[in-house]
Formats: sequence, structure tokens, C-alpha cells
Amino acid sequence: QVQLVESGGGLVQVGGSLRLSCAASGRTFRFSAMAWFRRAPGKEREFVSAINWSGGDTYYADSGKGRFTISRDVIDNTKHTLFLQKTSLKPEDTAVYYCAARDGSALKADDSMYNYWGQGTQVTVSS
Repeated sequence: QVQLVESGGGLVQVGGSLRLSCAASGRTFRFSAMAWFRRAPGKEREFVSAINWSGGDTYYADSGKGRFTISRDVIDNTKHTLFLQKTSLKPEDTAVYYCAARDGSALKADDSMYNYWGQGTQVTVSS
């Protein structure tokens, strides 16, 4: 059974930093692209960042460029941990952040291209 479990969310002040983690297990993720999405209150889910299986290729939405860094650790073929280091946080970064993985290696910003999802972790940036 595939499991994606996010952690690391919380309350942080404007300009602060936060590191999100996502523990992925239950299948071979070796060649799977993984990504972070977020859903702000009253808005649709939006793409944040994606990374390929080796970590050598990354893709960011404009909102996070220069502030967010995506990375992944490979424990073994069936256990990967995905990270999102966030700095210079703004109130508009307040959202539920979701980890996702897809049955494919290409990096995608379309959430319909992802097959597996976590439950999400809340990030609140206070001004």
C-alpha cells in the first residue's frame, strides 16, 4: 500500500523558514517524479515544485523561485523522503501543502498527472 505522509507544517512569522518532509513508501519510487502542491483557503490546489527520481532535475512555480528548495533522499527503492525547504515566507504562502508522486519520470505541474497523494500539512504564515 502506497503511503505519503507529510510533516513539518506549523505556524511561522513572515520572513521565517520551514522545512516540510514527506515520507513515501509502499512501492518502487525509483523512477517516479515527486512534487509539492498547495491549497490556500478559498483557492484551487496549485503546483509548488517537482523533482525527478535522482534529484538532479527540479522545477519550481514562479511563486517559490529563489525561496523554496525541493530535494529528496532515497533510502531504498521503496522508501523515499521528499523535502521542501521554505525561506522568506510570506502570508500568501499560507496553505495546506501536499506531497505527490506519479507513475512517470517527467516533471509535471498538472496535479491530474500525479497518482499518489498525502493528506497534507498546514502551513500558516502570520504577519
